[in-house]
Amino acid sequence: MNIGLLGFGVVGGGILELTQGRGDITVSRVLLRSPKPGLPEGLATYDFNDILCDERIDTVVEVMGGLHPAYEYVTAAMERGKNVVTANKALIAAYYRELTGLAKEKGVALRCTAAVGGGIPWLVNLARIKRLDTVCAVGGIMNGTTNFIMDAMHRAPVDFPAILKEAQALGYAEADPSADIDGDDIRRKLCISANIAFDAVLDETAIPTFGIRTVTAADIAAFKSHGFVCRLLAAAEAAENGVCAYVEPTLVAASELEAAVPANYNLISCTAEGVGRQSFFGQGAGRFPTAGNVVQDCLTILAGNKSFYTDKAVPAALDGSAEAHPYYVRTAAPDDFLRSVTADTWGSGIVTAACNSYEMLAWAKRQLAADPACFIAGIR
Repeated sequence: MNIGLLGFGVVGGGILELTQGRGDITVSRVLLRSPKPGLPEGLATYDFNDILCDERIDTVVEVMGGLHPAYEYVTAAMERGKNVVTANKALIAAYYRELTGLAKEKGVALRCTAAVGGGIPWLVNLARIKRLDTVCAVGGIMNGTTNFIMDAMHRAPVDFPAILKEAQALGYAEADPSADIDGDDIRRKLCISANIAFDAVLDETAIPTFGIRTVTAADIAAFKSHGFVCRLLAAAEAAENGVCAYVEPTLVAASELEAAVPANYNLISCTAEGVGRQSFFGQGAGRFPTAGNVVQDCLTILAGNKSFYTDKAVPAALDGSAEAHPYYVRTAAPDDFLRSVTADTWGSGIVTAACNSYEMLAWAKRQLAADPACFIAGIR
């Protein structure tokens, strides 16, 4: 296999290192935006056409990130008959139907195992479960940055801004951490997982989402005093009229698996009719964990398997009509709705009776306009 590598950042460098010295996979060209040290002579190019028009290159590996020009590059590669492997969750979530459809039309492989879970072989095992069983639900901790923050806040009293700064210093959070702390990253991973689990095509941007930006040390203290641990969780399950999918901070009992997940690790679970719950734990990001899953995808293709994780992609509606549970809510501007569902008081927050999750998440999104410091968490 001859690879055209798009991008040479942390993951791209790991891919080159893992493939060097192998006899079956060779990185033939590397597309750069600007000169980068560490590349063997002759590999670098600044023109994608050098990769697209090179008949020796049969597989394009995209780790440059972003939607554009990544979308144009990978679609051009598939049109040309080249396989595509990507770690780009934003790309797959936004163009799921187009990319899977084009791969099928052109008879090429499209693989994206590293896009969800980094180094965890989550998508390949989800596909394996589906061969013999019916998936009922998927979800869990899918973002290492937010788990690092929440885990640290539970271990010692610290305010959110301080621990976010530490996460940035350690390289766990970007200079602009919005995609992580506001839940966009985990929402994209949930969308891909739910699409594969339920043979669906969901509108990723429509999945209700609330992040952890406004959580405080006082909130954490209230949770701990009642035996709970807070994690940012993704959840999706089959619903009567589509798929119920959402992302929210969630309080889990201190004895639950999610409560024990440390630092920047992930824990992603699948519940199926026959095997019940299976959970996959590991590094959700990082140079070699992520690069390893990319190269594993290349080896899968090299072995002759060009299939995606599912062969169906049917547009599906988001249906949260049957999902309800209590919530912790802290706001300085309670309204009539919140007062009507209040069941208890925890410190500066309240606990509601069971509320429809889609309605509660929509209320919380609106509430941020009246109270930018508002925070909510589902109670499981």
